[in-house]
Amino acid sequence: MIDDDRVQDRAALLLPEELAAGSDDPQAQAEALLRDSDDREKYRETTPDLRIEHRTSDEAAS
Repeated sequence: MIDDDRVQDRAALLLPEELAAGSDDPQAQAEALLRDSDDREKYRETTPDLRIEHRTSDEAAS
């Protein structure tokens, strides 16, 4: 389960494209976004042999 405070914070800060998609339940939308993000983070940590490059914008500019 995702922390309720985290869901509320994310629901309050939906991106313009997320708002444009529309939702009858911003809380559920935020929870789904956070769950997906957490899953991606977990997947990244458990598969160090994949060739997924994670750089900051500063690193990409150099």
